[in-house]
Amino acid sequence: MVFAASTMTTIHPTAIVDSGAKVHSTCKIGPYCVVGAEVELGEGCDLASHVAIEGPTKIGAHNRLFPFCSIGLAPQDLTYAGEPTRLEIGNHNTIREFVTINRGTVKGGGLTQVGSHNLVMAYTHIAHDCRVGDHVILANAATLGGHVTVGDWAQVGALCPVHHFVQIGEYAFIGGGTTITRDVLPFSKTSAARDTHAYGINAVGLERRGFNKERIAKIHHAYKVLLASKLNTSQALEKLKTESDRGEDVERLIQFIEASERGVIK
Repeated sequence: MVFAASTMTTIHPTAIVDSGAKVHSTCKIGPYCVVGAEVELGEGCDLASHVAIEGPTKIGAHNRLFPFCSIGLAPQDLTYAGEPTRLEIGNHNTIREFVTINRGTVKGGGLTQVGSHNLVMAYTHIAHDCRVGDHVILANAATLGGHVTVGDWAQVGALCPVHHFVQIGEYAFIGGGTTITRDVLPFSKTSAARDTHAYGINAVGLERRGFNKERIAKIHHAYKVLLASKLNTSQALEKLKTESDRGEDVERLIQFIEASERGVIK
């Protein structure tokens, strides 16, 4: 059952809820939230604080919205002329800090749609006319351009820009920092090339932190063994361990590499 905002008893005194909003009696609206007209909040929604929602926007049951997210505002499209386009969000979603989800555009069908059981992490952007399925994870600062479709159970890594009109297939996994300009196959693992290397020691930074020339020389020697020799990592570590005067910094370097579970960048 939906009640008008004026009958609510769980609205923080600093929140502003338009009289035209429909808010279920079990919702919690925290400090400094703004809920506009033509917004509908389903059962058990929790707006932490500083959440801004404009309509027409319909949000289902048991959604958690964290501070400073901006939901249902006008699309970032120069052709938008104030038409009453919509945003619909399903149930049991977690929408984290500074997320932006825009309403649709007339030319895109007038609807942006987000399903249920999704985790939308901080700084993510879901643009106008997107269709996001169920059980999707959009990691920090994932950016969906307009008209993007994301299939059920897909995962988009952090700092991934997705070009408008792209389709991401169900169960796909996109590695962090990958720029997506074409459709992503269902069930695939897609990632940008990870051609990243260590280029020696941070000598200037070490000098600024008070490392003397002897300490820096020992670290530099260890890096030459690790990076410039023809030894693999295990062989390089064994060679360094045989050196009696390696010093505490090189010992820390050895311990770091041996404790690494994901491997180290060389």
